[in-house]
Amino acid sequence: MFKRIIAVVLLLLCAHAHAALPDDYRVVLLTENFPPFNMAEDGKNYASDARIHGINADIVREMFHRADIRYELALRFPWDRIYKQVLQQPDQGLFSTTFTAEREPQFKWVGPLASISWVLLAPADSPLRLTGLEQARDLRIGAYKNDAVSQHLEGKGLAPINSLRDQENIGKLLKGQIDVWATADPVGPYLAKQEGVTGLKPVLRFNEARLFLALNRATPDEVVERLQRALDTMRADGTVDRMLQRYL
Repeated sequence: MFKRIIAVVLLLLCAHAHAALPDDYRVVLLTENFPPFNMAEDGKNYASDARIHGINADIVREMFHRADIRYELALRFPWDRIYKQVLQQPDQGLFSTTFTAEREPQFKWVGPLASISWVLLAPADSPLRLTGLEQARDLRIGAYKNDAVSQHLEGKGLAPINSLRDQENIGKLLKGQIDVWATADPVGPYLAKQEGVTGLKPVLRFNEARLFLALNRATPDEVVERLQRALDTMRADGTVDRMLQRYL
């Protein structure tokens, strides 16, 4: 009898927790082309819902399904604009967002969704061999505006040449307009392959980073907790690994 009472109490508590959100509550999710983690079906810079694919897009959809939270999903451009939008707009979220100490107080976080490494890529015939970022200080470094990699370099006192589209750095690198491309692995090589470019070589790996869903600070804690529990369960039951294997 006592066990039955406990079970009923737990069910009532769970029901109460889920009832804490209004019936019409939903989160507006924004993302960008950042393959293979999130990308438009046709490669364009605008897409919505089912036309958005990728490792983290699949993970985030399943998270919201398991957490029983409604959402709208849109892929937009540029990253700089949607990043600032989510900072300002309640009940909005952004992925795949690199978690950094500087960004931590700006959002509420769910993750990690995936891990990446930051690299400096050079053409295959480049003689460059670097052991640290200090050696890159005099190089022309191409990067992606307001991306965590670019922010990191700027924080170290370097002056990357920022582009609004990360893909622009591929052409700049091949034309000799930049010496190295600061990007993420596997994102950079994947983008290059999509442009028909292979053989770019990493001349320096300088950081390991984790990708998260970043939510506006006004997002209810209930939402954050339910999403994190859903993700933890997905990782434990093998769902996340299976989603990774679809793309890599």
